[in-house]
Amino acid sequence: MAKPPWLKIGLPTGKYNCTKEILDKLGVTTVCREAKCPNVNECWGNGTATIMILGDVCTRGCKFCNTKTAAEGRKVDGTEPERVARAARLLGLRYIVITSVDRDDLEDFGALHFAKCISAVRKECPNIKIEILAPDFQGNLDFVDIVCNSSPDVFGHNVEVVERLQKAVRDPRASYKVSLDVLRHVATKYSHIVTKSALMVGMGESEEEVLSTLRDLRSAGVKAVAIGQYLQPTKMHYPVKEYVTPEQFRRYGDAAREMGFYYVASGPFVRSSYMAGRIFPENCNRV
Repeated sequence: MAKPPWLKIGLPTGKYNCTKEILDKLGVTTVCREAKCPNVNECWGNGTATIMILGDVCTRGCKFCNTKTAAEGRKVDGTEPERVARAARLLGLRYIVITSVDRDDLEDFGALHFAKCISAVRKECPNIKIEILAPDFQGNLDFVDIVCNSSPDVFGHNVEVVERLQKAVRDPRASYKVSLDVLRHVATKYSHIVTKSALMVGMGESEEEVLSTLRDLRSAGVKAVAIGQYLQPTKMHYPVKEYVTPEQFRRYGDAAREMGFYYVASGPFVRSSYMAGRIFPENCNRV
């Protein structure tokens, strides 16, 4: 299926090379490259990146994701929290997104390491806003609490697709209900933390299914949502069923705002961490 003209990706600009040099020097992994994000040129050109911790090997095999998979991930690197914090300082960030691969092979699924990274960044950059994009921790709310008690400003966890497509697209260990339960727990117990989720479209869902998902997220207390076009990483991944038009994305965005979401990003190139700092407008620019 040929891509429409509104999905044209720009060339690297601005601070791209500088950002790449700093991240490579510190050995910091980004989801920008691992997941072949279409916004890498724009984001790196503006000196921002989404940091991926706990290695570059995921223990799950979702059919939409280009990240490497295996039964066991990389050995956890105890120096990573400090390296991530140093990258945040050298890049002059006021807002950072920290995500990870799924680590079902670890006893706490990586929760304590998440907390250590958040604390290290906060120590190195006291005024920074920290957003995390967390796995579901297999629904273990004690591990969710470990992460939340390290005081991120935003707790993100993606439902990824509408409920009907969950089994076809996500790893069997993932669950629409578990994802909503995790988000509801954070929204209820940690009201000072902004809860966030993201949804891919163009995978065969109907408009009503998208609206139903948005209603489910809002009912779970989610305050911020991102809606973007699914792009097939390779021929081995789940196929694109439709290229959703910019007009349809505007309708989804308008509907989400009418439902009361605090922050909405909806568009062909939107990903869960795209322009994330706009949740806190005063912190979306570099120092």
